[in-house]
Amino acid sequence: MLLVNCSNCRTPLQLPPGAASIRCALCHAVTLIADPRSPHSSSSSSSSSSSFHHHHHLPQHYPPQRPPPGPLPPAQGSKRALICGVSYRNTQDELKGCVNDAKCMKFLLTNRFKFPESSIRVLTEDERDPQRRPTKQNIRMWLQWLVQGCRPGDSLVFHYSGHGSQQRNYTGDEVDGFDETLCPSDFRTQGMIVDDEINATIVRPLPHGVKLHAVIDSCHSGTMLDLPFLCRMDRSGQYIWEDHRPRSGVWKGTSGGEVISFSGCDDNQTSADTLALSQVTSTGAMTYSFIQAIERGHAATYGSMLNAMRSTIRNTGNNLEGGLVTSLLTMLSNGGNLSTRLRQEPQLTANEPFDVYAKPFSL
Repeated sequence: MLLVNCSNCRTPLQLPPGAASIRCALCHAVTLIADPRSPHSSSSSSSSSSSFHHHHHLPQHYPPQRPPPGPLPPAQGSKRALICGVSYRNTQDELKGCVNDAKCMKFLLTNRFKFPESSIRVLTEDERDPQRRPTKQNIRMWLQWLVQGCRPGDSLVFHYSGHGSQQRNYTGDEVDGFDETLCPSDFRTQGMIVDDEINATIVRPLPHGVKLHAVIDSCHSGTMLDLPFLCRMDRSGQYIWEDHRPRSGVWKGTSGGEVISFSGCDDNQTSADTLALSQVTSTGAMTYSFIQAIERGHAATYGSMLNAMRSTIRNTGNNLEGGLVTSLLTMLSNGGNLSTRLRQEPQLTANEPFDVYAKPFSL
């Protein structure tokens, strides 16, 4: 795939072969492509709507769309986790809560679920090791590491806090016509990571007896793992499983393993960056609600977990309560409030449908 800069905000968009146009989910501008194979193509039409800008711009180079070279670091342990907190520091895309999200998730996994620290990889812009920064190449490499050599009985976790976006899908694989994307720290020059690649890397290879949980705290994240089934739940807790298997027949499930993903919002929603916990710290709304559901004893089943997360985000004025959350943020917060009503609904997707109120939640 080629990369085409959005004509309005200049975000790199991955252009499928032969595509005639592409819409940017960040600013909603549409770029028309007369001939995507020609670097000299230019737009030949315009729109009567001022919100659409039809210009064609190609970058000077095309970043490689293949796995990073070199051997993967050795994987170890029956419990492994990849945690990504992307803050886009000192750029127009900067987010405030993502590094705290990463720290909180690591604390949760090591203290509540006994994940060994040696089996957790945290990627943030604070890391001194260049391989531990959340660039596109590094995220792709560590996603491969996460599932490398996994065996029956293994429990894997992928947590991401950062920007998410969408781009037009031309293969018929998406119910809504859009692929979901993660935005690494260098996405404006190297491009985004598309849900098809995430699915191919950590979902489809998963063997029987291996369990993977994803916690995706970003915009447009409802089906970020491209899983075949989405739990459509209303505010009363009633739910149905929507079938999101591609009409093309491409298999998006596993090789026998189990994958369940919690995401910050539906594919067509945006996700709040920060909840003010004090004057000096903040955290992503979805990550906060995930930890709170566990800490408040609402994580007996996946259904109770999802309901508790949604309730936390819907309600305002709920004080931080004791236990793990207080331990996490003792040095940063003494019990702030959720000060803004958030318009997002956490979602649950899976490789196979199940009774969400009967299946126990566990990592």
